Amino acid sequence: MKVLITGGSGFIAHHVVDHLLKHTDWDIVTLDRLDLSGNLNRIHDMVSNHDPKEIARRFRVIFHDLKAEINGQLIGDIGKVDIILHLAAQSHVDRSIQNPMAFLQDNVVGTVNLLEYARLYQPDLKHFVYFSTDEIFGVAPEGIAYKEHDRYNSTNPYSASKAAGSEFCVAYENTYKMPISITHTMNVFGERQHPEKYLPNTIRKIRDDETVIIHSDSTCTVPGSRMYIDVRDVCEALMFILNLKDYKIEGYCPKFNIVGIEEVNNLELAHLVASSMNKPLKHKMVDFHSTRPGHDLRYALDGGLLESLGWKPKLKLSERIDEVVSWTLKNERWLLQ
Repeated sequence: MKVLITGGSGFIAHHVVDHLLKHTDWDIVTLDRLDLSGNLNRIHDMVSNHDPKEIARRFRVIFHDLKAEINGQLIGDIGKVDIILHLAAQSHVDRSIQNPMAFLQDNVVGTVNLLEYARLYQPDLKHFVYFSTDEIFGVAPEGIAYKEHDRYNSTNPYSASKAAGSEFCVAYENTYKMPISITHTMNVFGERQHPEKYLPNTIRKIRDDETVIIHSDSTCTVPGSRMYIDVRDVCEALMFILNLKDYKIEGYCPKFNIVGIEEVNNLELAHLVASSMNKPLKHKMVDFHSTRPGHDLRYALDGGLLESLGWKPKLKLSERIDEVVSWTLKNERWLLQ
């Protein structure tokens, strides 16, 4: 079995590579262009935990920017693959507000270029998995958790670009009968995450006795909430999806919500981190929901489908937070801005 992973040096994708190296005998090729999200140091650290001979035999990194089509030389270099996992994307909301066109190019044009490559040059493909996001559904009112096929309601250019990429995947699945699935993930955290993200940023601020900013509503009393999930659980959910036999809803492209067990607000999460570090929490509630474009106070997905099929995260959020906090404090260079 051979798998092609886009954005392999990105946060989630390099964990997927690590998981496949540990739990399968598959050969792995990644496509990377190495920008803000991609970091070869992730790959370096990850492969150092594996047998060098095994890495040399099973794992390759190929440079390519998906804004350009995959040309003949690359097609030959990649060879035949059985699975494509499309994780490459720009994912920073604020940057998408400043430069929407870059997100259109990367997240929509890049996705269509990859779909065309799969359609034209990988006729025996078994799986194509597109990694989307909870943000395509927009803000979730209290009591609402969106299911896989609920309507999209993008609130910023980033989520709109991911929604457009999702719809192209649906179209290719419908038109060309390609074996495409879509995942929606929620607020993934874990080792080697970009230091600007909420969890590593919170760890750093608590370590340095700084004030943690908590995004809240206009009254500065209600913090935003999410359903955080550890990246290792995402990897396990992905393998579960790839191993599903004959799952199909007639007339629909298969979609799966990959969701944490618990919903917590950002203040509660900061308290979990502080408790794990045995340090006090200094925090300030700030109204970003109504003053910053594109910021949604609450996201929520319904994880019932995967649970009904037999998968859910094994560990509690607090246990995963303890693990990531401990690892991060032992590897503090990953907190450098």
